[in-house]
Amino acid sequence: MSKPDSTGPRGRARELLVQALYQMQVAGHDHRELLAQFRARRDYERVDREYFDEALRAILEAQGALEEQAAEYADRPLVQLDPVERGILLLGFYELRDRLEVPYRVVINEAVNLAKRFGAEDGHKYINAVLDRAAEQMRPAAERTKRGG
Repeated sequence: MSKPDSTGPRGRARELLVQALYQMQVAGHDHRELLAQFRARRDYERVDREYFDEALRAILEAQGALEEQAAEYADRPLVQLDPVERGILLLGFYELRDRLEVPYRVVINEAVNLAKRFGAEDGHKYINAVLDRAAEQMRPAAERTKRGG
């Protein structure tokens, strides 16, 4: 289903971020532990390392605020979500909020693809719905009305 060879360094960084965020939730590892563990992995060499390092730090520092923001658009408490979907939402909200250079359609598409790859069977539909609603409020109207790109 996935095409790892066609995924660029930024996409591979997002894949590792989802894994790190999952590990943070399940095992309780902090930023330093996660960074050390993921930097030691062989697949870390193929990712956008600067993006991974910066995003991991920023997401963990702003986790509470990102979760509050995501909860505004979710139809259930985030603690009821699978850790994979919760991690994908954290990454998606981080990108919508802090990475304005990433078009909102790319944020949503990447999150949906991550959910298809790592999440529950229909988790991608939920991720799509939540991030789509959020993008309407979080991103400038001019960006949302652009067509074809």
